[in-house]
Formats: sequence, C-alpha cells, structure tokens
Amino acid sequence: MKNIAVIGGGAAGFFSAISVKNHYSTYNVVLFEKSSKFLSKVKISGGGRCNVTNSTNDIRTLCNAYPRGGKKLKNIFHQFGTEDTRNWFEERGVPLKVEPDGRVFPVSNNSQSIIDCLVHECEKNNILIKFLRSVKYLSKVKSKWIINFNDNSSSDLFDSIIVASGGSPKLKGFDWLKNLGHEIINPIPSLFTFNMPNESIISLSGIALKQVRIKIIDTKIDLFGPLLITHWGMSGPVILKASSIGARDLFEKEYSFDIHINWLIETNTEILFKKLEDYSMLFYNKLLLKQNPFDLPSRLWLFLIEKSNLNDNKKWGELGKKNMRKLIEFLTKDLYSVIGKTTFKEEFVTCGGVSLENIDLKTLQSKIVTDLYFAGEVLDIDGLTGGYNFQSAWSTGFIAGKLAGKFY
Repeated sequence: MKNIAVIGGGAAGFFSAISVKNHYSTYNVVLFEKSSKFLSKVKISGGGRCNVTNSTNDIRTLCNAYPRGGKKLKNIFHQFGTEDTRNWFEERGVPLKVEPDGRVFPVSNNSQSIIDCLVHECEKNNILIKFLRSVKYLSKVKSKWIINFNDNSSSDLFDSIIVASGGSPKLKGFDWLKNLGHEIINPIPSLFTFNMPNESIISLSGIALKQVRIKIIDTKIDLFGPLLITHWGMSGPVILKASSIGARDLFEKEYSFDIHINWLIETNTEILFKKLEDYSMLFYNKLLLKQNPFDLPSRLWLFLIEKSNLNDNKKWGELGKKNMRKLIEFLTKDLYSVIGKTTFKEEFVTCGGVSLENIDLKTLQSKIVTDLYFAGEVLDIDGLTGGYNFQSAWSTGFIAGKLAGKFY
C-alpha cells in the first residue's frame, strides 16, 4: 500500500486527491492545507455561484484561452477536457447549466453545491484532510518524501507528493520548490480591472456596452468585447481579457498606460463620415443631444459630445464637416489614462509559477525530481475569465492523480 500526499486544499488539490483514490483505491491519501479552511476560491468565484468550466469543447479554442500555457496544454485537455468536467460533476449529483456566454454554473447558482460534492467525494474515499500545515521544505529519505512544516513539525513518509498549493503573489512563496531545482517564473497578477482616477468617465458608472474595441498603446493588445464603466474605471470581459493577455507588459509599465476605445467597432472613418453626413441631412433641425445615430447609451453619447467640445445645443445641420471628423475621432479613438488596477471580484489569479519546461506535460510529474507532481495554479498556467482557470485545475488535478501509472 502506498502513501500519497497532496499539498493544497483548493480546487486542484481536492481534485488531485480524489483522482488518486479513483485510480488507486487502496492507496492512503492525505491532503495538507496551510490555512484553517479549504476551497476558498471555489466559494467566492462567479459571485458565489462558481463558474465551474466553459462549454467550449474544441481543444484548439480551449488552449487559446490560456495566455500562459496555450498549445502546451493540448495533451492535458485531451486527457480531461470540459465535457469530462461536466460529466464528472453531473454523475455525482450536481446538475450544471450553460449560460449564453458559454460559462458553466451549477443549476443551484450556489458554489456550495460544488464544495459539498468535492467534500463528499473525499469523505467517501477516506481522504484525510489536515489543516494549518504550511510547508517549509520537502526532503527525501532514500525513495520516500518527508514534508517539513513551518511549525518545525514533519510528516510521515510518502511515496509521492502532488503539489497543488496555488499561486503566490511573491516569488518567495515558491522558494521551497525552487530549492528542489525548479525554475520559477516570476508571479504577477493576471486578472484585474483598470483604475482611472483622473478620468471623468467614471461619473458614468454602471453603463455597459455590448461590444467595443480597445487598444492598449505601445502594446500589441487590440481586442473586442463587452465593457463596463465602473466608479473606479473600467471592467467587463474585454478589460479582463486585456489584463490577462497583457499581464507582463502591464506589470512592466507599473500599471500606468494609455488606452484607445472605439465605441463603434467600425474603423473606416470614411464610412462613418458618410453616415454622419446623411444623418445630418435627415435630422437637420434636430439637436445633437436628442438624436444619436449609433444607439449608444444616452449618458455616454452626451459625455462624448461634451468631450469633443461640441455644444450639445447644436443642431445636426449646424455640425459641419470639420466637427463631424472631430466627433468621429472621439468615437473611434477615445483616449484614457489608466493608473493602477483592482483585483476582479476578489478572484486573485496570477501568471507565473513553476515553469512548464520542468514538467512532463503527459503526466505532470517533475522532470527535476521523481515522484513529485504538480496541479493547478502553482504551475505557470493561467486562463481568461469564463471558467478556464477552474478547468485547468480539474484537468491537471485529474492527470496528476494518475501518478504516471497504468491509467495514463
């Protein structure tokens, strides 16, 4: 009989522990959690509903949702993908639903459904959970592992260890893995909203746009998607995607940069100019303020007119070609300064961690030391918002739990 340790009481840790028992029912499994509670991110994710995964089944599309990892994750998702995740939970009594944007949630709209399922599986499989066990370092005695804790205590001997300790905001948090010879990619935030303390647009807090285009100046980031104006700046899927894709660029800029927003999507200024010309003739005697040719929210339309230094009492027939081009400039290349960031709904996600170059991506075993496996955010893997980060936790946890055995 073999003894297996899992370090970390998050989604990846629980799924790893359960996977071990599902593949090797006679093995003893002990899960060590550094705090006094487990599955904290599962609890708060998706506004307390838990965005379990995404409905995307196409492997290429799925890999593209991971700015760090990408194509390297192809084999991992072939072994355990989004459909496998959905089946796994539904077979264990947690019905799931797909929302229009592809996000998958429990029908209960309550993350506790996911937590209860995972805890029940641990109890059913006699997985022992130990709290307040913060790891100081790992050591080996012949072929066995010992976990040494920060309270100067140590564990029993283990045949294999699965590390699912999650991300860390500081490089120092990975020292115990670096000391074993692993390369650590500097951890930085990768999912956040943009702060705009000096921009008056924050007075429009609450306005949501279904589709805008944003460009971050002096980067290659050029994206389309929904945007939300907040009381501190901007959020919404397109901002979160930009923060994830541009995590390292924006970190190097110390989160101080400029963005252009195209509120109309259309980039051909001549097409827009012709539209405004036709509109000004059709609504010659109507006020700019009252007639909006682009179906923008009325408060935003007024804001952009004022920002263009156009008199909101001016009539369309009085606009003139020069002012039309000026208005088009503000509608398609509206400039804002970002100063700082805010964590998205307390969902702290990092990029960085143990380099994938040090990992056998077929088994998730370390290439540096044997019988040491990795799962979840401790690896240099992070996804866009939409259930992708949990999916990588389930997938890597499932594979790590195979322990490179006959089930691979």
